[in-house]
Amino acid sequence: TIFLDEIGTMPMHLQTKLLRVLQEQEVERVGSTKTVPLDVRVISATNLNLEEEVRKGTFREDLYYRLNVIPVHLPPLRERSADILPLVKHFIERNCSEMKRAPMSITNEAMQYLENYPWPGNVRELENMVERIVALTDGTRITANDIPSSVRNHALTKVTEQGVDLVRTVNELERKMICEALVLAHGVKAKAAAMLNLNRTTLVEKMRRLGIDSPA
Repeated sequence: TIFLDEIGTMPMHLQTKLLRVLQEQEVERVGSTKTVPLDVRVISATNLNLEEEVRKGTFREDLYYRLNVIPVHLPPLRERSADILPLVKHFIERNCSEMKRAPMSITNEAMQYLENYPWPGNVRELENMVERIVALTDGTRITANDIPSSVRNHALTKVTEQGVDLVRTVNELERKMICEALVLAHGVKAKAAAMLNLNRTTLVEKMRRLGIDSPA
């Protein structure tokens, strides 16, 4: 079996060669004049609409019909969120083994962030994200704080059918904005408060309530 990934981006001159191989079921090695018969099963994948590519003239119509024998449509990861948990557990287990780390677990809150993220890069993006999390997490328990901010920040503005904890979401957004203001103000609370259109006393109270330490 041969797997041809991202077949839709194959240059036209290679499409011609591939079509010949599929039709003749034989190849000729580089530097040789002898043909070698093939008996292979070809599986190809793409995230492009090949029918549209054929209409645009960027993909050969005859190759499209040669490959399109048993089409299988796999929805993007964002449309099958039920797959995210088993995939995350699998990637955690595999990366722990490869990195020779003790087995790791993940909290429900951390998983909620991952399940609510749209994953534009699909499974590859999730796989790389989990590898990064496993590599950078201290201890054996992955918490919400170990999830990259790009994923957490997306969840701050998204309401799902499963509902959302509005109080926690508002607190996290407040914490994020206050911390950013303090960094920009180099730790000067009065300046940070002005950036947030607050008075200094209100800012200090919010910092205390949200557990934000005063900058050194």
